[in-house]
Amino acid sequence: MYYSSGTYESFARPQKPEGVDQKSAYIIGSGLAALSAACYLVRDGQMSGKRIHILEKDPIPGGACDGYQYDNLGYVMRGGREMDNHFECMWDIMRSIPSIETEGISVLDEYYWLNKHDPNYSLMRATLNRGEDAHTENKFNLSDKGSMEIMKLFFTPDEDLYDKPITDFFSFDVLNSNFWLYWRTMFAFENWHSALEMKLYIRRFIHHIGGLPDFKALRFTKYNQYESMILPMIKYLEAHEVQFHYNTKVVNVEFDIQSDKKIAKSVSVIRDGNDETIDLTENDLIFITNGGCVENSTLGDQNHPALFNKEIKEGGGWDMWRKIAAQDPSFGHPDKFCYDPELTNWMSATVTTLDDRIPPYIQSICKRDPFSGKVVTGGIVTVKDSNWLLSWTFNRQPQFRNQPKGQLVGWIYGLFSDKPGNYIKKPMRDCTGKEICMEWLYHMGVPENEIEDMASNSANTIPCMMPYITAFFMPRSTGDRPAVVPEGSVNFAFLGQFAETARDTIFTTEYSIRTGMEAVYTLLNVDRGVPEVWGSVFDVRDLLNATVQLRDGKKAIDMNLSLKQKLALKDLLKKIEGTDIEKLLKEYHII
Repeated sequence: MYYSSGTYESFARPQKPEGVDQKSAYIIGSGLAALSAACYLVRDGQMSGKRIHILEKDPIPGGACDGYQYDNLGYVMRGGREMDNHFECMWDIMRSIPSIETEGISVLDEYYWLNKHDPNYSLMRATLNRGEDAHTENKFNLSDKGSMEIMKLFFTPDEDLYDKPITDFFSFDVLNSNFWLYWRTMFAFENWHSALEMKLYIRRFIHHIGGLPDFKALRFTKYNQYESMILPMIKYLEAHEVQFHYNTKVVNVEFDIQSDKKIAKSVSVIRDGNDETIDLTENDLIFITNGGCVENSTLGDQNHPALFNKEIKEGGGWDMWRKIAAQDPSFGHPDKFCYDPELTNWMSATVTTLDDRIPPYIQSICKRDPFSGKVVTGGIVTVKDSNWLLSWTFNRQPQFRNQPKGQLVGWIYGLFSDKPGNYIKKPMRDCTGKEICMEWLYHMGVPENEIEDMASNSANTIPCMMPYITAFFMPRSTGDRPAVVPEGSVNFAFLGQFAETARDTIFTTEYSIRTGMEAVYTLLNVDRGVPEVWGSVFDVRDLLNATVQLRDGKKAIDMNLSLKQKLALKDLLKKIEGTDIEKLLKEYHII
């Protein structure tokens, strides 16, 4: 497997890999990474779909990318996905997945046209005082000291960040700024999370720093992530006769560990309640989704809270990874990520409006008609003075194809599930759907004497507790996540957010898809380049632009410099006078 850039590789179709007709594939899980691996096996690996088996413990596919209408509950979206135009692997596969809504076009086509004609941006990023504009004014409000702390982290070597939290590098100059408000609520970072992941995120999305305050850098699907992304992939794979095995829980994978090679030799499963063993040969490839950010997730309903299930379940993603990791050090260290769900949880809730009472409050804040079919909030609206650090969003409506006219489906989440609310004086994790809706309506500015009735009769709210949703952000070191294809592997690979690639950043759709692509290309020796991560971190123009944007447009010469520093800067500017360097610095407003 190798990396490449440019249309020479991206437009090419690989030759059929040698020996693929004698190979089979078993894929554990049916999340985005697993489905991507299956799509690459079919498209580029040219493996017969009948020889590809997807083993899924649940009765439905999709993993964390869900969006379902549950009987007796209603619409549920546990989370949301924000996409970037430079998700190179994602768009590489989506150009080959047919749209299930418009004949003759791809998922990429419909996504591209949608976001071109209806570009995303927010008109209200944050509120306080029960629905008033927080007046962040699209500013980061970073001091020179805070800006320098971010700059220092950006240039710190990875190995100096192993096992260290963000608070080792950021002071209150960062943690009390609008920058941190935007960042933590958009990406779900907590102060105790990994400084390494923070650095990798800044570097990965340095070209979008200026779009962070108003979300103009983001792109969204037309419907919820399941119907817009997962379902088209399922239909594509089914059309190629890929075999889906639901209600099939993988308990363990057994390996033959030798000095020069490692071979997966069997898979232990529970299928419809019965124990089975799948024996593997070197021609049987197995792709393992280890861990899982939505493991132990539970749903409540309008009148019941979602349970906080902290115990690792036998046969779940964490339990399976523990059994696998015990067999060889190169298979990672799952307990670095799942040892304390108090550090990795947050809660979400899906709210469906049932009449015309709530939509005017949404429109008042987001400044758009939520029934227009176009961008509504343009990303999350954060309640700056919420004890739960509540954020909420309504994407383009309808969010579900079968959504009744006159209803809106939106998403609420809180980073601090253990804190009592401002209106509902109890932790979010103890609240029913109705109570979470009441807290949200309070922060929307609904009169207090109308809140309970509105939450009871004008909305249906389904809470969701996710104990391990940010487990991948826990401080870590090299080797804590297994390589996508560990050294010496003959017939197996790891997939998803807890597998390690050499290039990309976790908690993105791109990361999941990239692991699937790298796994297939490596094990089948596909002769086509895996797209490089977009190289903005090495582009001096993006770096200059980000430097100015981070400081809210202030030029370098406006910094609070000592006399010695001012003289040095004056001397430097004189030396570059009349050169292309001077032109470049002026073009990007450095000077």
